[in-house]
Amino acid sequence: MEIKEELLEILEDLHPDIDFESEDSLIDDKLLDSFDVVTLVTELDSAFDVEITAADMVPENFNSLSAMVEMIEKKMEDM
Repeated sequence: MEIKEELLEILEDLHPDIDFESEDSLIDDKLLDSFDVVTLVTELDSAFDVEITAADMVPENFNSLSAMVEMIEKKMEDM
């Protein structure tokens, strides 16, 4: 499964009410809160076998689907 598709499934399980494909201010517009991000980080670590550190937990990395995909791809390349 492609990173974007798998990530979308994880996000939709977390918040079925949000259209993650069109939103680009998930953090800035408070659609995702800090608890959501912590939950998401745990899910991403497990699903993609990457380690997301505290330094990665910045709004820019979680504001949109594409930003999260980009972060995951970078993490996978660094392994």
